[in-house]
Amino acid sequence: MMTEPPNGLPRYRLLTGPDDEAFCRRVSEALDLGYELYGDPAISLDGGRAVVAQAVIWHRVVRYV
Repeated sequence: MMTEPPNGLPRYRLLTGPDDEAFCRRVSEALDLGYELYGDPAISLDGGRAVVAQAVIWHRVVRYV
């Protein structure tokens, strides 16, 4: 089990972008890497365009046996 995020990524990430398939794929890829959703998603309007945000965290517990 990895105790640190892969590829030197930070433990906390705030993914943002337009509300489209590419954004959903970015969130899905983070989950596939082992990140967990953190908090509720947010949505805002920027000039009539929807912009969404989702925080993800790397939360891996190391068990010592």
